[in-house]
Amino acid sequence: MRPASGLLAPDWWRPAAASRALPIADDLAPAQVANASSLAYGALVAFTCVLLLAPQNFIPVLGTLRVALLTGAIAIVAHVRDRWALGLPLTRPGREMRLALWILAWALAGIPFSLWPGGSLALLLDLFLKALAVFWLVGNLVDTRPRLRGMALTLTVLTVTLGVVGISNYFSGVFGPTQDVRILGYDAGLARNPNDLALMINLIIPITVALLLSSSGLPMKAALFLALGVQAIAVVLTFSRAGFLTLATTAGLFGLRLLRRPSRGLVLAAAACVLLGLPLIPASYIDRLLTMGAVDADITGSAQARWNGTAAAFEFALAHPLKGAGLGMNILVLNESVGVTWRSVHNVYLEYAVDLGLPGLILFALLLRSCWRGVRVARRTAGPETAQLAEGIEISLLAFSMAALFHPAAYAFYFYFVAGLAVAARVVSEREGAVTA
Repeated sequence: MRPASGLLAPDWWRPAAASRALPIADDLAPAQVANASSLAYGALVAFTCVLLLAPQNFIPVLGTLRVALLTGAIAIVAHVRDRWALGLPLTRPGREMRLALWILAWALAGIPFSLWPGGSLALLLDLFLKALAVFWLVGNLVDTRPRLRGMALTLTVLTVTLGVVGISNYFSGVFGPTQDVRILGYDAGLARNPNDLALMINLIIPITVALLLSSSGLPMKAALFLALGVQAIAVVLTFSRAGFLTLATTAGLFGLRLLRRPSRGLVLAAAACVLLGLPLIPASYIDRLLTMGAVDADITGSAQARWNGTAAAFEFALAHPLKGAGLGMNILVLNESVGVTWRSVHNVYLEYAVDLGLPGLILFALLLRSCWRGVRVARRTAGPETAQLAEGIEISLLAFSMAALFHPAAYAFYFYFVAGLAVAARVVSEREGAVTA
């Protein structure tokens, strides 16, 4: 409702359903909602840069320092110290954190019964625990609007860097050792494979769009629009079919929403850029996309292999609904079913179903749903800038839900980083609501 002066009320962005938000308890002491320390947050940002850019691959001395372990350990120790000093639990309360712990507990319980217990334990220690630790750190340390925006900007800059390298590799003819002659990604674990590069960039594109929509200055808007162009071009040049579907999902979701808002001009500008760029798309890229509807037409055999692996994984999951094969053991299941390839099933949901049984899949689905619901509430109840960032994170989660059908990324950082941002957006929105209440 407009006030008598004709100006919009200060809380114009809050819908009538705002009362359904998850409020911070009124009787919490100030220490219980205290910000995480700058040291812990700064170490998390540094760890994120190391995780995506892997500078130790270019500066050998950093490899001896183990900078990823160092920055991650500083973030963890600083956070634990701060919470201990305040007499608070190590994590803020929330359904998402509890579900993540349940997934960890179920994975641990299944290790003794795994097809290869040592392999499951190695995957847990080398990757899955680290991904869960990042989820915990992001959800606890990104606890203010400036930090949420700062992390979003950091991820945008990092993925633009990945995209520039991918584009450069395409025009320089730097291709990977694959049958279908595709570019080599960025020399880091999360982006070396072109499909992984496409996934990493695709998950940040919605957040970049949110930054663009929430920025006011023309120079910043222009820089972010350029960043979006680099990100989108890089995804296309990976020739990733899953990357195309994920990018199309993001574009469709944002397009439908923005067409009903004053910022619909951005949709028209993006559409114009796509139309102008269509003649520049390589014909081989179109041919590759067409194999999605005709599996047998893929001369590389990639589509057929993934289809056979998916069918074998589905059959195993139906035959072993409770126990599963053990963490990461979908690889051995496929070796026995379709031949020795030492590859994971290219479907996150089936990875959980095969490895951890139906309980593991249900727990993951509940975690994904809980993160989505939490960030959706944040989008509806937070201040304008936080709400816009929350929408970007929400669409990133929805994009991952699509990408998960085609990627072997169940225990990697991709989902758990975005899920941590979803928890962070909910925390920030709750604290903003407590201040304005």
